[in-house]
Amino acid sequence: MTAVAKPLTGAALSEEIWKSIKWKTVEAEVRQLQMRIAKANREGRHGKVKALQWLLTHSYSAKLIAVKWVTQNKGAKTPGVDKIIWQTARKKLQAAKSLKRKDYQTLPLRRIYIPKKNGSQRPLSIPPMKCRAMQALHLLALEPIAENCANLNSYGFRPKRSAADAIEQCFKALAKRASSQYIFEADIKSCFDKISHKWLMDNVPMDKEILSKWLTAGYIDEGVLYQTEFGTPQGGIASPTLLVITLSGLENAVKRATSARKDKTHISVYADDFIITGSTKEVLEQTVKPVVEAFLNERGLELSKEKTKITHIDAGFDFLGVNVRKYKGKLIIKPSKKSIKSFLENIRGYIKLKPMAKTENLICHLNPKIRGWANYFRHVCAKSTFKYIDECIFKALLQWIKHRHPNKGKQWQRKKYFRSHKSRNWVFYAKVSKGNDLPIYLDLALMRDTPIVRHVKIRQEATPFDPRFMEYFKKRGSKQNKYKSGSIAAVANYQECSSNVE
Repeated sequence: MTAVAKPLTGAALSEEIWKSIKWKTVEAEVRQLQMRIAKANREGRHGKVKALQWLLTHSYSAKLIAVKWVTQNKGAKTPGVDKIIWQTARKKLQAAKSLKRKDYQTLPLRRIYIPKKNGSQRPLSIPPMKCRAMQALHLLALEPIAENCANLNSYGFRPKRSAADAIEQCFKALAKRASSQYIFEADIKSCFDKISHKWLMDNVPMDKEILSKWLTAGYIDEGVLYQTEFGTPQGGIASPTLLVITLSGLENAVKRATSARKDKTHISVYADDFIITGSTKEVLEQTVKPVVEAFLNERGLELSKEKTKITHIDAGFDFLGVNVRKYKGKLIIKPSKKSIKSFLENIRGYIKLKPMAKTENLICHLNPKIRGWANYFRHVCAKSTFKYIDECIFKALLQWIKHRHPNKGKQWQRKKYFRSHKSRNWVFYAKVSKGNDLPIYLDLALMRDTPIVRHVKIRQEATPFDPRFMEYFKKRGSKQNKYKSGSIAAVANYQECSSNVE
C-alpha cells in the first residue's frame, strides 16, 4: 500500500511556513526601499521620504525582518513586563501580522540594573517583545536617514562601522609631528536618560505618534510605575539610532567655530563618547568647549564636569579601551591599563569560581573570551600585552591545578594538564573523545597567536544606503575576511570541540 502523507496542521504547519521564507528575497525588498528613502532624503524630497517610510513600515517583508531581529538577538529570551517571549514559529508569524500602527499601544518597560566597572549600577529598561519589534520595524525606515545626517567621523551604532574606525581616526588626527597637541575628552552626563523629548519630537524624521508612545511609555521598578519625561531607554532597539541623530551636527558646529582660526581640529565620535583635538589648550577651552556645551544644552544634555578634561598628547588619554599617547614624538596606541585589569579580573575570577569544573568546560568558556579580547585589540600595539596576559592566565591555571590536586607532584600535574605541540611544551589542554575515532585535543587559546593587523579606516562619507559605495563595501568586506580567515577557522575548531564536550 502507498503511504498517504497527512496534511500539516497547527504548530507543524507554522514551522514549515517559517522555514520556507526566502530571507534573501525579503531582505532585498526591504533594502531596496531603504535605498529609495536615503536617495529621497539626499535630494531633500521630504514628502517622498514620508511616503516611502509609510510603505516600508507597512510592508510584510519588513515586519518579518523585525520579528526575526528581536527573536535572534541576545535579549530574545528576556521578557518585558508582560512576560511574553516569541519562541515558536507560530508565535513569530502571529507577531509579524500583529505589527500594525492602528490601535498599537505601548506597555511600560521593565527596569533592571546591571553593575558598572566603578561599582555603581546602570539602569536598563526592557520593552515587551511587541514594542521591540515595532521599534525594529520603524528603525528600518529611520536608519537610512540617520546615516545621511550623522557626523562624518561618527562610528558608533552605525552599519559597517566599528570602534576600530574611531580609534584609527585618533591615529590619523594625532600621529604627525605637526598634529594637534591637545585633546578635549568629553563625557556626556547620563546621555540616554537626559535627551530632550521635545527635541526628539521636533527633529527625528519618523512617525511622530509612534515615537511619542515610545518616549512616554514609562517603566516599572519593583512594582511601581514611573513616568518618563525625558530620555530614551537604554535597552530599546531604536535608542542607539536616536542618539546618532541627536549628536548629528556636532562635528559641523565645531568646524564652523574653528575654521576662521585654521586650527587643526578633528573629532572622533563613538556612541556618547567623543574626543576633539586642538592646536592649543586655549582653543579647546575658549572656543570648542562653549560650542559643545551649547550644542548639547539644546538637546537637553550636559557635559560631566568630573570626567570632561583637556589633556596633552604626551600625557595620553584613554578612549574606547585603548591608551593614546606620544612617546618622544611617536604616537603609540595600546590597550589601556583599565582594560587589561578588568579583563584579567574577569578571567581570574571565573577560574577561582570553578575549582571543580571539567577541564574541557573551563577551556570552552575561556577561549571565546580570550579570542574576543584579542580580536578587539589586534589593530593596535598589543603584542607585548598579549604575551603578558597569556602569562597571567598561565599562572592562574597553575594555581587552579594546585588547588584541585594538592597532594600530587608537579610532574604528575604537568602530564595531566599540559601537552607538547609543535615548538611549545606547556599547552593547557583537554582530551575530547568522539566514539572510536581518534581523540580530539582542545587547547587553550593564546593571545599571542593573534596577528597584529593595521585597521583601514572606513571612508568618512561611505554609507551602505548609497549605491555609489556598493563596490567599495564589497572590496572592503573581502579584505577584512582575508584577515579574519584564521580566526574563523579557530572558532570553527572551537565549536566542533565544544559540541563534543556536551
